Amino acid sequence: MQILLNGKRHVTEARNLDELCEMLGFADAKIATAVSGNFVAASERKATRLTEAAEVEIVAPRQGG
Repeated sequence: MQILLNGKRHVTEARNLDELCEMLGFADAKIATAVSGNFVAASERKATRLTEAAEVEIVAPRQGG
């Protein structure tokens, strides 16, 4: 299916947000996620199904000064 990931088209076979994060290499990372503008807690990612054209945001913290 095609989704929008951080504003760019992305093709994925992931069925839920947890699978998508794992496929992208964020399985153990501390990240923030949102679908269609709604924050999704880490504990809810497995239950958050992805649909065609879903708008997904994944944000990882940065260090620096």
